[in-house]
Amino acid sequence: MTFNGVVSVHKRCQCGNEMKLLLRTVVYAGKTEIANVPIFSCGSCSQSEVLYDVKRDLKELIANLGSNPDEHPIRFEDCNELVDVLYEVFTQGLAYANVRNIEAMLEERINQLLDLYLLARSLSDRHWTAEIEKRLTQITSFSLHAYRSNAK
Repeated sequence: MTFNGVVSVHKRCQCGNEMKLLLRTVVYAGKTEIANVPIFSCGSCSQSEVLYDVKRDLKELIANLGSNPDEHPIRFEDCNELVDVLYEVFTQGLAYANVRNIEAMLEERINQLLDLYLLARSLSDRHWTAEIEKRLTQITSFSLHAYRSNAK
């Protein structure tokens, strides 16, 4: 199932055509749906590839589900900060889904997380501080410059 919308970020497929970034549902073990996984997909050869920047977190999520997971849907944007920002971009619509807007949303989210980090540190809440550090790592490791865009 494809989310309605395509962010104007893409990369070159092995077949030579462009792969577009989509949010898709991944089904694990035939019963657990993981919604809104960012995947590059080629319309020409049907090759698909999980966005590299979230692949480790997706693997970790699947490992935590185990070999016989419960049958329940999971929203990947609840598990990864970068995916949450991309989900927001997708829900804004195609006119909004360009590199400039993605970069602005990423910067805004980083600033929000830094504010939360300062609050967590001032409260000496180590668990909360660690969680925010993880979320900051997820979002700051991503670079749009690795991908071309049609947007100006």
